[in-house]
Amino acid sequence: MDIRQLRYFVAIVDRGSFSKAADQLRVAQPSLSQQVAGLEAELKTLLLLRSHQGVQPTEAGRALYLRAREVIRQMEQIPLAMRMTGMESGRVAIGLPTSVAVVFALPLFEYTRGHFPGIRLQIVEGMSGYLAELMANGRLDMAILFRESETRGVSVAPLFEESLFVFGEIEGIGGAEDVPLRRLANVPMVLPSTANGLRILIDRAFAREGIEPEVIGDIDSLPTMLAIARRGKVVTIVSSDAFGRHTEDEHLIHALVGPEIHRPVGLCVPNALPVSAASLAIQKVVRELTAELIGSGVWSGVVRTDENV
Repeated sequence: MDIRQLRYFVAIVDRGSFSKAADQLRVAQPSLSQQVAGLEAELKTLLLLRSHQGVQPTEAGRALYLRAREVIRQMEQIPLAMRMTGMESGRVAIGLPTSVAVVFALPLFEYTRGHFPGIRLQIVEGMSGYLAELMANGRLDMAILFRESETRGVSVAPLFEESLFVFGEIEGIGGAEDVPLRRLANVPMVLPSTANGLRILIDRAFAREGIEPEVIGDIDSLPTMLAIARRGKVVTIVSSDAFGRHTEDEHLIHALVGPEIHRPVGLCVPNALPVSAASLAIQKVVRELTAELIGSGVWSGVVRTDENV
């Protein structure tokens, strides 16, 4: 096999279609089919399952996909490494949940650019479940996710614990006034869908208080949830800095009390693949920069975990 075959195979899996991959690569579709057939013959196993809905990798295909992406990434880093000999260099992809990206994405990019010019940082923003899936597929070197304990194939370095806030107007509650959880018993809310980790955390908190939340919409988009809450008569529950630094929103932000709801946040790194010097450098930057932002008060509503003190 050669690097071209691996590039073709990765493109097919990413696009889920031979025709879409052919368009992306600007090659004839029969050529892609021949390359995949060659790979399957050489490896003596079926790599792709074809159907009217597209193509999906088999277990063997998924294993090849993960390793092929790593090979391609290392190949892409060679020219840059030759220009930056003796320095950390190459591409590093990190996933940030939207609520974290609001505070952390810009400082992370600027710090990396200033201290590690040889590293090309790729920041992917999205819901935590989506980022975890990308990391499992080998498309992220690391991600900041809402978890504190290690799972199979993933190492976790605890970073901090964040508090949840109510966002929106509540009748009888003044601007920036604390809100007891029970006060939300009959308040219409928009929340992430039931499979989302934040939603699970919120539902459990309500259940412990014997309250049934009045959820009128399942919205897997932080900006959309905030936009709906800004229109009035509906609230949402979000993390500390999800609403950013907009002063016009200050009257809509309420600390959630009685009880407070917290969730752990950690730096997650897959441990099944080799780790580059550039990736190790960014892991260190993430740990040190989060501690600095929290200690300076720039990142409010969060508490550093013991491991970072």
